[in-house]
Amino acid sequence: MTAVTKYPEPLVFGLDIGTRSIVGTVGYKEGNQFNIVAQCVKFHDTRAMLDGQIHDINKVGEEILYVKEKLEQQLSGRKLKEVCIAAAGRVLKTAVGRGYYEFPDTTVVNQEYIHSLEMLGVEKAHEQMLQENDSNVKFFCVGYTVIKYYLNDFEIGNLEGHKAHNIAADVLATFLPEEVVDGLYAAVSQANLEISNMTLEPIAAIQVAIPENYRLLNIALVDVGAGTSDICVTRDGSIIGYGMLPKAGDELSEALVKEYLVDFATAEKIKMIGPRKKSLTYKDIMGISHKITPQEVYDKLDTIIDDITGQIAAKIVELNGDKPVSAAFVVGGGGKLPGFTQKLAGHLDLPPERVALRGEEVLGFVNIFVEGVKKDPLLVTPIGICMNFYDQKNRFVYLLVNDERIKLYDNDKLTVFDAALAYGLSNDSIFPKRGADLNYTLNGKKKFIRGSAGEAATILLNGKETGMNHGVKAGDQIKIVESTRGEDASAVLNEVTDITSTISFVVNEVVVNCPRYASVNGRLESEFYHINDGDKIEVLNYYTLSQLMQFMDIETPHEVFVNGARAGADTRIYENFNVAWIDKEDIYKTEPFVTEEEETVTEEKTAAKEKQADNGPVKNDLVNQWIEEREKNEEAIQMNVVVNGEPVTLTGKSGYVFVDIFDKYDFDLKTIKGTALVQKIDGQPAEHFSPLHNGAVVELYWKE
Repeated sequence: MTAVTKYPEPLVFGLDIGTRSIVGTVGYKEGNQFNIVAQCVKFHDTRAMLDGQIHDINKVGEEILYVKEKLEQQLSGRKLKEVCIAAAGRVLKTAVGRGYYEFPDTTVVNQEYIHSLEMLGVEKAHEQMLQENDSNVKFFCVGYTVIKYYLNDFEIGNLEGHKAHNIAADVLATFLPEEVVDGLYAAVSQANLEISNMTLEPIAAIQVAIPENYRLLNIALVDVGAGTSDICVTRDGSIIGYGMLPKAGDELSEALVKEYLVDFATAEKIKMIGPRKKSLTYKDIMGISHKITPQEVYDKLDTIIDDITGQIAAKIVELNGDKPVSAAFVVGGGGKLPGFTQKLAGHLDLPPERVALRGEEVLGFVNIFVEGVKKDPLLVTPIGICMNFYDQKNRFVYLLVNDERIKLYDNDKLTVFDAALAYGLSNDSIFPKRGADLNYTLNGKKKFIRGSAGEAATILLNGKETGMNHGVKAGDQIKIVESTRGEDASAVLNEVTDITSTISFVVNEVVVNCPRYASVNGRLESEFYHINDGDKIEVLNYYTLSQLMQFMDIETPHEVFVNGARAGADTRIYENFNVAWIDKEDIYKTEPFVTEEEETVTEEKTAAKEKQADNGPVKNDLVNQWIEEREKNEEAIQMNVVVNGEPVTLTGKSGYVFVDIFDKYDFDLKTIKGTALVQKIDGQPAEHFSPLHNGAVVELYWKE
């Protein structure tokens, strides 16, 4: 049995899953040094990855397993169970979020508070990213860096140990779509490994290539791999931006494939010919041998390198707030191509010496205890992945919601609510749903009736009922019975209006009480009408003459007077208005037979009628005849009254009623100037046919 070598704990396994190769590194941190105790590189047999994203999970999983087993052999049989990885890809999203916490009392800040604060910043950044990227794609945080810390609203370098009223942190978080993350997890799980930490390739690279004391400067780091060029920008001691471009070494190889008619592997050899070789012999797909010099290769690639470096430079300027950086460092195999750094410097308007390839000189803190492995720019990212383990441990946890396995980003304060949202339940499914409100307009004012409330969701956590804010952990089982929806609001007219009250009119000296009408969207409706959303309702304070006749179930008389004025079918009759007419039967009894010759009227009679029209309401001749027949044998008397403060003398009749005032007092009844006509005798309400007495004080006016 092979003895297992003992190493200081923790022993960190970092895996750089690149477009062209998989690099595995195992080591441990000792003071400020990082010691590598196992190292393995496996180039992909096929193009299982494109632009930093896994396309063939099974193939990549097999290659990860191969690397794992080789590393375990170097570790004298020690089994590797957990791994740290870095993500890449063209669909990277970044956002800045501010975490903020206010203490109830002055508190000494410890690491727990700082970590919680950073997680709050990550959550805020996630919310911001979702607002800026409106899609149904799920995104997960794969790395973050703190831009600034704040103590009591003032910027500070380190919060730990300080007394604080409040603390804050600006966090730059990076997100990738679910399918990219899932692909990485699936490939790693095929090698019987669990992911202990995930970061972003630019974050990993900067851990090594740009020490913290360099980050005070405005510097760009470019990691030129096979499928992607990963970019990171620092300023004022913080990382201020990440970016990726699907422009890197593979694009050069693909150009050589087309130019020289070779397969991709041969194109890779041609690309890496190196300046020290005089020539390279290769065979094209037709089996024909060719010889080519390094300079010929560089001439063919010159235009493409210029295009790639131009796009990288533009991305750097964009991440830097549309401003040029002071310097740039380049790592990765693609950056070693002749002319790459010089062209990048030209596009950045920097002197050539300010764009440099970083390699062995940045690995001074690294000790390699593996035979045959040398310090190389290719090691920058895998070592950075390992170092990131010590700075932040973030991972995804799995649990069950309604028997479905879901994945959550572990921020140390996950709740049932987080799990429910990840499962796909909306807020409406979690919280009680109220039925639809009923909105309408009543007499010009907006009204609404609320729908009834539903039942809240029922939640079971590991078989026990709990609430939405209860904490959860990996492996928990959650059962959620969705909330219910209450009934929609409903109402009929008589429930929301005073339509059930009556409106009164004086009809031939008799008070008639009528139900009120309501107009709904311009149509008359009964009190039992079911209101619809958006209805415009108006409770009418009048009848038309035709509506009154219909209500009284009588045929409209020949002549009808409203407040002494002749009325038509559409005449509006308001509260306490007087309505009078002579029944047709009575009219026929008093109407004499008139010949055609007798219809001639003298000018004097015509003038008298016109004068009468000017002094009061126009009366039909038949009405006058009826009145004359009633009063012809009665003795006429004179009566003095006061109307609206003016003396008025009534003559020609044996008795007088209120309506007789209109013969002597000028009052316009034809034009309605208010909602009701007010009539009073000695301060008491009076009707049209209320009797008058000598000396009566009369009030007559329109009510506003």
